[in-house]
Amino acid sequence: MAGMLVLGLFMGHPLAFVLGGTAVLGAFIAGKPMVLGIVINRIFGDVLDNYVLIAIPLFVLMARFLSDSGVTDRMFEALRHLMARVTGGLGLAVVFISILLAATTGIIGASITVMGMMALRPMLQYGYDKRLATGLIGASGCLGILIPPSIMLILMASYAPGLSVGQLFAGAMIPGVLLGLMYALYVAVIAWVRPEWAPPVKDEEQISRGELWKMLLIEAVPPLVLILGILGSMLAGIATATEASAIGAALALLIVIFRGRFEWRTFYSALLETGRTSAMILFIVVGATAFTGVFNITGGLRASQDLIRGLADDPYTLVAVMLLVVFILGMFLDWTGIVLLSFPIFLPLVSEMGIDPLWFVILMAVVLQTSFLSPPFGYALFYMRAIAPPEVSTGDIIRGVLPFILLVLVMCGLIILFPALVSWLPTTLYGPAS
Repeated sequence: MAGMLVLGLFMGHPLAFVLGGTAVLGAFIAGKPMVLGIVINRIFGDVLDNYVLIAIPLFVLMARFLSDSGVTDRMFEALRHLMARVTGGLGLAVVFISILLAATTGIIGASITVMGMMALRPMLQYGYDKRLATGLIGASGCLGILIPPSIMLILMASYAPGLSVGQLFAGAMIPGVLLGLMYALYVAVIAWVRPEWAPPVKDEEQISRGELWKMLLIEAVPPLVLILGILGSMLAGIATATEASAIGAALALLIVIFRGRFEWRTFYSALLETGRTSAMILFIVVGATAFTGVFNITGGLRASQDLIRGLADDPYTLVAVMLLVVFILGMFLDWTGIVLLSFPIFLPLVSEMGIDPLWFVILMAVVLQTSFLSPPFGYALFYMRAIAPPEVSTGDIIRGVLPFILLVLVMCGLIILFPALVSWLPTTLYGPAS
């Protein structure tokens, strides 16, 4: 089954159908076609009856509404003017807006595309190094799968027994924001060491600092209300993840209306895009559920766990092996397939070794940042290639993301050394894990 999975992916077929097709072929090759009936029941029970997954299309719709509102464009312009004379200021503006986008959208493609269209050409025009500019936009845009509200964390919670979406959101908050600040620190260091890579920008528009601060505060209010409505209602225990996603979609639509940007054509387009994105994610969920069901019943799950046990003697070595597997898989699969394929194998081992499952899941979420950045199949690389001008080569984009992959791994090391980065906020809000 593993061989068929790799073969199907390298032939270029969609992941969802490779997973589902491999499950069917695996059942027949193993001489157990009757297990497909059990798999179908699992799909109905684990996927179609899982109300947590309703949050996925609602958060996707919210992200599209927020993009249509034009809030981020105005905020970036204000920050660009405010930090014009600061060496590396344009890069710092990209990081701060990306953190805000991550906290309001959680859609990687949308974040990278929006920031790329707004920031890449100005950065290149003002003399920024091509590798720094593309790497920074690509890496900062990927924060959306880590900083809540994150679709990945919602999917992880639905497949991690005993963990709620609220706990994962709270656990990922500090590592996500801290990783974004590490990106900003990297830009500041590069601007100090190599100022020609991130030069200050001449602000040709005569706008007073007071007017810029006023514009920035006005434009920051809608996203902050949105963040408070989603995360505040969830972390305070007022709303579930599904209810909070509905609150977010409604608030984002109100922002579009109040800003005078509502059009029936764009509203219809937002619904279509939401349907396509949600269908893609949920098709992968169905295919992966079928794959892991057959893989488990035919003995592959037990064999994989025994193999990992044989490679590790202590909990930290076990965690290191599993994270290495996730890192390697990230070069070839997207996060959806990695989560759905690895959770059934890893989480029982984590519980068996007495490792805190919340800590492990957040650690894995941080490592999965690299699945968007690592060649040859990092999605962020393709997004950047699509929006980058011809003078920026694919090699520039790949070399640009490598330092940020290293920063992600440094963040993993910090979480291992200081587990409270993950556990403090969930414990404060929800009490110790039972």
